[in-house]
Amino acid sequence: MKSPSATLLAEVRTFRQNHPDVRYVDLIALDIAGHFYGKRYPVDMLEKVAAGSPLKLPQNAVLLGAQGGLFKIGDYCFNDGDPDANRRLVPGTLKPVSWESQPLGQMLISSDGTEAPIEFEPREVLANVLERLRLKGIHPVVAFELEFYLFDKKLDNGLPQFPRDPLSDDADDRPTLHIERLSRFGDVLDDMAQTATAQGIDITVITAEIGPGQFEINFGHCDDGLRAADWAALFCRSTRGVALKHGYRASFMAKPYLQFPGSGMHVHVSLYDGAGNNLLAAHQQQPLRHAVAGCLALLPHCMPIFAPNHNALRRLGGTVNAATRASWGFEDRDACVRIPESDPRNLRIEHRLASADANPYLVLAAILAGLEHGLEARQDPIAPLNEDRSSGTDFPVEMLDAVRAMQHQQVVRDKLGAEFVDVYCENKRQDHLAFQQEIHAREYRWFL
Repeated sequence: MKSPSATLLAEVRTFRQNHPDVRYVDLIALDIAGHFYGKRYPVDMLEKVAAGSPLKLPQNAVLLGAQGGLFKIGDYCFNDGDPDANRRLVPGTLKPVSWESQPLGQMLISSDGTEAPIEFEPREVLANVLERLRLKGIHPVVAFELEFYLFDKKLDNGLPQFPRDPLSDDADDRPTLHIERLSRFGDVLDDMAQTATAQGIDITVITAEIGPGQFEINFGHCDDGLRAADWAALFCRSTRGVALKHGYRASFMAKPYLQFPGSGMHVHVSLYDGAGNNLLAAHQQQPLRHAVAGCLALLPHCMPIFAPNHNALRRLGGTVNAATRASWGFEDRDACVRIPESDPRNLRIEHRLASADANPYLVLAAILAGLEHGLEARQDPIAPLNEDRSSGTDFPVEMLDAVRAMQHQQVVRDKLGAEFVDVYCENKRQDHLAFQQEIHAREYRWFL
């Protein structure tokens, strides 16, 4: 068996042979806010890193806020000397970038698996959850679904405009599920799918959603939770780039229009043992009920992860298939936790609460923590919506309330890491306060 460095070195050399015109590769990772940060490396230097040379980036790059600035969080950022931290190359992720004007490559990097991983790095948080489950003999299979909107490339005084229908040149301003919209926007959607496939992402179903210019992309079920979250993160980056190339903007913003549905991140999760048996289907599906109960118990305490910003909280309630309470149900899209109809082999939950702009590593980590908690506690859930349409428990819909609910919940701290929870909650608190510092024109209209 090849050593990790030998495998990486072979990957880089093969890439260079297949793409001799590429001189630089973007080494990228997702920060707490769900944005990519990194460095652009000459490809010959990348070969040295693959061979074992150190790869270091500032530790505090993970802590960037929604606008890219740093907040004082404990001793981080301003009292720690801004130290570097080791990163590693993620094997299998070196791919060409087709949406830039010049030949370019990109590759994921991470601190997980290094000698001193960053406790609050999103990929490391998920890696820890997955490793704990692996030691318990639990192996998740995961599939993400992401909704997004297309807009015209030009903004109107900072506001989004409906995309132009390429066949009629009219604005696509009507809510519809018609499949003809897939044909009218076929060029850009096909390029998005092909580009994602070139990135190693398993794209399956493409759907025209209800909102004008809104679509959904489904990914294949993956038995590697880290890779499944990698796919979701990389898809967001490539889709935005491809859209610009075609004269559009693509956005995973949770609620771009008040009058139309928001964009969600739906996550399908099933759990298997080492022999491939579906753990949720055992004993007349009693473990499924326990897992659902655990998800619902932790859901109100993970809201800063599922709805990570002010706009994401706007998405909850008031429109189609957006839950207002922690609930579950069989084949019910109004529920936070939906149980799709399936045979026992493929029995799974579909977690529907997270917004499309949430961090996929953290969303999956929080869902798996809820499932794990439920299997441990062995409690029965509240009534499903199929039996009681009013069933459900409240969750916080204001950011500061959500942060308080998360920061002091001991199970969440144990499952996701106390250091991560403290850092993440303070990051969200500071983001919220920074957002409140700007006076909107509406305030002058109302109060001047």
